Amino acid sequence: MTSGVSFRVAEYEDCEEVLRALRLLAVSLGIPERLRSTREDIESAGFGVRREFTVMLGEVDGKIAAICLYFPMFSTWMGKPGLYIQDLFVHEQFRSIRIGEKMLRHLAQTASNNGYHYLRLTVDHGNHAAARFYLRHGFEPANDETSYNLYGPSFHQLCHNGN
Repeated sequence: MTSGVSFRVAEYEDCEEVLRALRLLAVSLGIPERLRSTREDIESAGFGVRREFTVMLGEVDGKIAAICLYFPMFSTWMGKPGLYIQDLFVHEQFRSIRIGEKMLRHLAQTASNNGYHYLRLTVDHGNHAAARFYLRHGFEPANDETSYNLYGPSFHQLCHNGN
């Protein structure tokens, strides 16, 4: 079953498959209501004039088995660019063939070949399987920082108040 494993960067025509995988990821985490992205969001942000992200697709015998959505970032502390993995999802029927590991390895090699020096990601608190997966592959928890988010009304308030 794994003889036909390949990786490629998603194209515009893959938008629906990317969105489907994101929906399945949200459902698997028990938070489907938190996913607000639409097909139009994926199309414009991933394939429009200003590309905000790239999606790597893992395929098995021509069928999409996994997606990895990522974008560039820069660490002022290291003085080096890296890639931030926003979402990595493997369709259930392909989880036993290590496609997630192969995709992660492929992305790391691609990143290194393009001048990036590290990968970074976050794991939802309840996603213990993902945490174990990343730890097994050498990722380390960042105990020296906490992620903070500013969005919605708070974002708009900061943008428009105090000028």
